[in-house]
Amino acid sequence: MEFGRVTPSELLEVDFTLPPDSEFTIKTLAAAKNNSKLQVHVGCAKWGRKEWLGKIYPPKTKDANFLDEYVKHFECIELNATFYNVYPPETIRKWKEKADANPDFKFCPKFAQSISHIRRLKNCDDVTTSYYEGILAFGDKLGPLFLQLSDNYTPKSFIELKIYLESLPKDIPVFVELRHKEWFANVEVRTQVFDLLKKLNIGSVITDASGRRDVVHMELPTPNAFIRFVGNSLHATDYKRVDEWVDRIVKWSEMGLQSVWFFMHQHDERYSPELADYVVEKLNAALAINVRRPKFIDRDKGLFD
Repeated sequence: MEFGRVTPSELLEVDFTLPPDSEFTIKTLAAAKNNSKLQVHVGCAKWGRKEWLGKIYPPKTKDANFLDEYVKHFECIELNATFYNVYPPETIRKWKEKADANPDFKFCPKFAQSISHIRRLKNCDDVTTSYYEGILAFGDKLGPLFLQLSDNYTPKSFIELKIYLESLPKDIPVFVELRHKEWFANVEVRTQVFDLLKKLNIGSVITDASGRRDVVHMELPTPNAFIRFVGNSLHATDYKRVDEWVDRIVKWSEMGLQSVWFFMHQHDERYSPELADYVVEKLNAALAINVRRPKFIDRDKGLFD
């Protein structure tokens, strides 16, 4: 992922401290507080990474079998493949069948770019219908959906966003990622859009990227968190950032958080399994849970070999 990338020298100047919880988030979690156990899901964005051959995939694994291997290591995936194409149910069913070996596995498909970036949420009922017809084939393997708006999708399009979100089916959870700076810089706009999400029971994506700290907004319209963490090739700050996130997730759990989806990204994706493993290890220990950890072929091999 290139979003929010900074130079090595700029990285040392970034304040990675997570913002405090807003009153909005505190109220959301307080209203949802119950005794149910927090659901924790950790994964990556893609399964087709050749850099993972010999790391978590057997060295001679064919591309067609990458998903078969991925589901052995993770319990979910932020499915970016559906951003580039609207897949028919037949294709989706084949992916689902590969994931059946892991009873807890979930796909979190991204809305197609033809909806979000090309038509910009306007006049796209036909594509949206095709998108839903496809992803419904995931059946019990379907997790929440993820609508990413482009960097140039501004609050001037709020009405179009509202109309589109109101038109979506209510029985499948949706999270929205806002990227344009004005969604966060303008207090009135910020309040308006997060109030809308709360009213519609739609979640907000929190993207933790080095160069865009405004997108680490920490606003939870629902008692569910969807975190896209963008690391910097296992830089020391990556681990400190994860530690702070673990502390916040534990706090949110005590306040009423019901689920967290934590997706690992790196500017160099070869290192995503290592940091994802660190996330799971820390969450398992802090929350006394047992989320699946990736298994490395050679744990003694150096991370940068």
